[in-house]
Amino acid sequence: MNEIIAILNTVSPHLKVRTLKQMTLIIEAMLSMTGRVTMLSLSRWTEKGGSS
Repeated sequence: MNEIIAILNTVSPHLKVRTLKQMTLIIEAMLSMTGRVTMLSLSRWTEKGGSS
């Protein structure tokens, strides 16, 4: 997972801070989940700020 975060850091100068934080939360949630990955399950797995 650290490798993905490092890749996000390389594109971070081109993204807004809020967008980068949202992407980080969503990616971490997707990698943590088991079974089906749906928008509903993503919203349940992400912390506050993952969807807005």
